[in-house]
Amino acid sequence: MHEYYFIGIKGTGMAALACMLSDLGYAVSGSDQEKHFFTEEGLVERGIPIYPFDPGNIHDHMNVIIGNAFLEDFPEVIAARNNHTCECARYHEFVGRFLTSYSTIAIAGSHGKTTTTGLMAAMMNRMGNTGWLIGDGSGHIDKDTKYFCLEADEFRRHFCAYHPDYAVVTNVDIDHVDYFKDEADYRSAYEEFSRNVKKAMFLYGEDAQARMLDLNPDIDHYWYGIEDTDDLQAVNISERSDGMSFDAVFKGKNIGHFELPFVGRHMLLNSLAVIGIGILEGMTADDIEAGLASFSGVKRRFVIEQIDDNIYIDDYAHHPTEVGVTIDTARKRYPDRKLVAIFKPHRASRVLYFADDFAAQLKKADAVYLCEFTSIDDKQDGTDIDITYLQKRIPGSAVLPETEEGAAILAKEKPAVFLFMSSKDIYWLAEMLKKTV
Repeated sequence: MHEYYFIGIKGTGMAALACMLSDLGYAVSGSDQEKHFFTEEGLVERGIPIYPFDPGNIHDHMNVIIGNAFLEDFPEVIAARNNHTCECARYHEFVGRFLTSYSTIAIAGSHGKTTTTGLMAAMMNRMGNTGWLIGDGSGHIDKDTKYFCLEADEFRRHFCAYHPDYAVVTNVDIDHVDYFKDEADYRSAYEEFSRNVKKAMFLYGEDAQARMLDLNPDIDHYWYGIEDTDDLQAVNISERSDGMSFDAVFKGKNIGHFELPFVGRHMLLNSLAVIGIGILEGMTADDIEAGLASFSGVKRRFVIEQIDDNIYIDDYAHHPTEVGVTIDTARKRYPDRKLVAIFKPHRASRVLYFADDFAAQLKKADAVYLCEFTSIDDKQDGTDIDITYLQKRIPGSAVLPETEEGAAILAKEKPAVFLFMSSKDIYWLAEMLKKTV
């Protein structure tokens, strides 16, 4: 039987994939930092061994899956590559091969991938046994899985390793500026990705960059949004603090009326993209609505917890657009509450490139606290700035230590909506705040 070993097993996608392979009966182990990450809970539940990094962990005949944060000069990577009995693959390479036997729907885009993938999996479960692999650290598969919903990350063109039946592109808002040279280079990755899609694509119609794409001419592609120029359009929209409703019109035909328990325009658009795939798969409006309504959320995407007079929201936002959407959604949901934004960035190059955009979005909160870079790959490309580069652009903002002292500073803002935003490990600070207040 195959023995799978993960270098960086606590990474979000890596942890999910490790759990899935374990559930299929394979022997799985891996290595990572010893500090706690929320992603390791599933690994621990399954009894999957997690070792400290050590080249000695690599044994003959292992299938080694390498996390994206670990470059070719990392000692375990060197050991695995130099052992000719081992089969090595980067995460995206392995996933691309692994999913060839399933009917796959890939969700791409700068923002909204994780939530849309979760929504898609909830809907497709109405069609048949559906698996998923999502960037929030969750995945599911079993021996009877037919459909598979995959979050397809454009990071370093990794999604070009996938060959899905259907694809959704939620937007083409430039990111990963340490790798992509400019917007044209970024678009070229999506163009290459489109040429791997077998059946059809849905793309967000109000994204100017998406409209510039030279898409795969051999498949159908459809635009979704709220304008008359879209193939799939939401009309008669009603948005409330506790939900939304709209009618969906596809190619001039009213598909049905949808009542959904979601808040925020981004959730309407994400739902609309999912509805599009449901239409192509021949689902009824009732089944699509029931599938969407069964969606219970994904980890670290606007996760809400209320304790006494305080509300704590955990979100993965790490790009200016995502930060703005997250703050706007919190404001819509809690219009009369003080909103305190706590932001910990990932990758110094992203902050350097988007500093003014980050500042403009964060200023929408009533108070702003910033945390310093601490991740292994924050300055991997040589960009050497600290968090004050952003802090200076936000009058009244403060740099917050991720310590008990930092939690005590935040506690002085109570009662409030505390909005924790980061793609990295900010959860310890949130938990300490809950204990402090």
